[in-house]
Amino acid sequence: MRRREFLRKHRGVLYTGLLFSGKLNAHLEEIDHSANEMFDLLIKQHAECEGVSEQLKARNQRLWTRQMNSVRDRAIEIINHELIYA
Repeated sequence: MRRREFLRKHRGVLYTGLLFSGKLNAHLEEIDHSANEMFDLLIKQHAECEGVSEQLKARNQRLWTRQMNSVRDRAIEIINHELIYA
């Protein structure tokens, strides 16, 4: 939905072209699929790199939650920059 709103507000010509050609929904589905795959990959990579593991979760849940929230927020920012608002 964020991609659709971005296109509608900031890339009107592209939005209109996709809409009238009947390719808007396919484009949005492709972006959604790519964003979900990228999110899963980024979460896994960043968590491994920072040592956020199930052992940490068992040992210190608050620290694990704080670090996973940080990893998640960074992944969302990357996806927004590279896919949603590009």
